[in-house]
Amino acid sequence: MNAFNLIPKLIRASFDSDRKTIEALSLAIIKRIKKDHPDTAGEIAKALTYSGFDNATARSLDMQPLPVDRETRYSLVKLEEPSEVLDPILEDFARKELDDFLKERELINTFLEEGITPPNSILLDGQPGVGKTYIAKWISYKLNLPLITLDLASSISSYLGRSGQNIKSIFEYARSQNAVLFLDELDAIAKRRDDTGDLGELKRLVNVLLTELESCPSTCIIIGATNHPELLDKAIWRRFDRSLTIPMPSEKEREKLMLRHLDKYVSRLKKETLAYLSKNMVNINAADVCKLCEHIKRQCLLNPELSCDLVALSEFCKITHFPSREEKVLICKTLKNEFDDLSQRDISYITNIPLTSVSRYLSIKTIVKGV
Repeated sequence: MNAFNLIPKLIRASFDSDRKTIEALSLAIIKRIKKDHPDTAGEIAKALTYSGFDNATARSLDMQPLPVDRETRYSLVKLEEPSEVLDPILEDFARKELDDFLKERELINTFLEEGITPPNSILLDGQPGVGKTYIAKWISYKLNLPLITLDLASSISSYLGRSGQNIKSIFEYARSQNAVLFLDELDAIAKRRDDTGDLGELKRLVNVLLTELESCPSTCIIIGATNHPELLDKAIWRRFDRSLTIPMPSEKEREKLMLRHLDKYVSRLKKETLAYLSKNMVNINAADVCKLCEHIKRQCLLNPELSCDLVALSEFCKITHFPSREEKVLICKTLKNEFDDLSQRDISYITNIPLTSVSRYLSIKTIVKGV
């Protein structure tokens, strides 16, 4: 998608006062024209710098008016226009499942001609930050369909029966549109009905949700997402054609994420540094890997006198805490063993441990647990 293709979307977002989308589209245009039209790209960047951006508001995109809560008049959903999203970096099995889902949607007419009910729903589960929302936006982009996202804040009401009515309104709207309905944080409205701690209203809400899911035609695409699959009612799982667990990124996937999001700054990192970071980000999710890359790029830009390797290792250490003396000794020794050219001053900068302490820690021959 070139810059010219983004202009109509930018104009629509401008008329709808959707400043968040204006910012995203403007940044995308800058990226595409920077090489051939640097002055224009600079002007756009300057305009963004001096503009304040608020939260995005829903847009109709020539669709019917968004459903609203009858009492508060707040919109029950958020609507996003499909915009370019890079392919998610996932393990092979998860990626194949998603690719198959897209292929099935492309062959929907063939399925119908053969008398086969085409799949129209997928349930994603996994820890926060593994990419469930990103996948929903990617599917919206690949199918070139708007993304309708359930707004829990306005949909769940304290008044008896209103939450169920809101859910019905959302599904009625989704069935009437050619779009993707994204039910994020599904466990909030689909908890197990055998949970004695929940109110009867929430159990009735699950019944409403089950009925609505059952009645959705094959033309209505539904994506569910949850961080707590163990909380979902068992019947919910059966209403989705596919269920897919999105795992934490492996070392290979973490490296791919860093290569993508560090962009040109990758060339300023040693292979050893990239390998060390990819290997040691075991408990860091995909979203935080991407956030780390952004921090590295900013600090490299702010501190041109420092090597990007020092900056990258320092930013990594900021998100990995060393509360005990033993852990501080271990990180100092590990860095020295992994990177022979690091001085004690470098290690002090990276770990934010005083130089005198670094010197003392490196002189310790053995690490005694609890010392």
